[in-house]
Amino acid sequence: MTNVAAQHDHTIVNVVERNMCVGCGACGVATDGRIPVTIRPRGYYEADLTGASEADLAIGSRVCPFANESPNENEVADPIFGDLPHDDRIGHYRSLFAGRITDDAEIPRSSSGGLTNWTLSQLLERGLVDGVIHVGDLDQPMFGYVVSTNPQDLRNGRKSKYHPASFDEVLRSIRGNSKRYAFVGIPCAIKAARHVASEDSVLGEQIAYFVGIVCGHLKTTAYPESFAWQLGIEPSDLDTVDFRIKDPELTSRQYKFGARAKSTGEWKEAQTLSLVGGSWGHAVFQLNACNYCDDVFAEAADVVFGDAWLSKYEIDWRGTNVVVTRNEVIDDILREGARAGAISRDDLDPDSVARTQAGNYRHRRDGLAVRLADDEAAGEWTPSKRVHPGYDHVTPDRVDLIRKRRQISEVSQIAFEQAKESNDLQVYMNAIKPLIGAYQNETKMSFPIRVRNKLQRESWKLLRRFTRN
Repeated sequence: MTNVAAQHDHTIVNVVERNMCVGCGACGVATDGRIPVTIRPRGYYEADLTGASEADLAIGSRVCPFANESPNENEVADPIFGDLPHDDRIGHYRSLFAGRITDDAEIPRSSSGGLTNWTLSQLLERGLVDGVIHVGDLDQPMFGYVVSTNPQDLRNGRKSKYHPASFDEVLRSIRGNSKRYAFVGIPCAIKAARHVASEDSVLGEQIAYFVGIVCGHLKTTAYPESFAWQLGIEPSDLDTVDFRIKDPELTSRQYKFGARAKSTGEWKEAQTLSLVGGSWGHAVFQLNACNYCDDVFAEAADVVFGDAWLSKYEIDWRGTNVVVTRNEVIDDILREGARAGAISRDDLDPDSVARTQAGNYRHRRDGLAVRLADDEAAGEWTPSKRVHPGYDHVTPDRVDLIRKRRQISEVSQIAFEQAKESNDLQVYMNAIKPLIGAYQNETKMSFPIRVRNKLQRESWKLLRRFTRN
């Protein structure tokens, strides 16, 4: 640890020096831009602490989602939702359910069940907010935080954006305009925005609702570039992408990736799982900060939406949301939507909700404990987490997998940067394919488990056909 970090133990300085900054932009907002947040050569945002005063570093530390000086998820959520039931895996909850919009003409334009956009549109249409702050389309970079003030603009910004984003400029641009907003973000962004709202009373009054998105981990800009390059579109010629194209002939997991070239306007598609790095579990281009997150269901959000990854729902190409509500107004809106037939709703229990994100918990809870223990053994600084360091909870084989996954994330960023410098995709492929292959060999499901999963899916398909008839 450097002398600078040692002088600022547990602060934003440690976070940046250990490459744990997620680039959320909270420190930039709280210091009115005196801590700039810029995009780095490897395609992720990071706070620039050069020249920051001690006072600004203190402010930045209070809002940074990975600094120990800022409140953790429990400390943020308990005062807001403390009267609601609590589950250690999903946080506080009012309602738990799986569902989707019932308009099948609109569902292909959504990544999952369409409930995130539907709920946000309801907030706008009912006059509960004047705008929605969310990640949308930009020219450069490809995606980033924008403000939508009407349902049509919001609909145009639908679908997942597996891309880094900083809310620094957008929050500063709306500060003090006397309008109310819903803020949408992944768990670390929600926590950071809550910190900003607590630090800044003006923004605290303006941000009326915090809408969370379940996050497996955050990607760098290299993620879409690597896929497009595999389709024959070089990074410098990449115009835009679609991360989740649904296919009515396949399951909700079997979506496609699409990309358009600037020079020709040609659109190309491929099954995401057919591309190198296409399995989310491989963690290519994952930010290092995501190795230190223990929040799956955005525990500080008023409502959170994710994918209902259960056999019952996976078989349906349309996609299904898993939803956790914590805010009474939003809960009522969703209940009204179900009564009116605008959305479907299938109530779940906490165990079922947690099972929808089983892999996510293995990474953010079991894996986090191993990574913290590894870092402690190496004498490296780590943020304080709600997960305790250790190895006793997992097998030696699982410890090895957790370390391999971390290695894939690191090597993917280094190798792709080298590939771009040499204008040769093969540089990346040669470095990453052996690592992914070794990981795949160790994670291959046994034959009995594959048969069990297949039977579960086929059973749900038969039941679905029977109930339709």
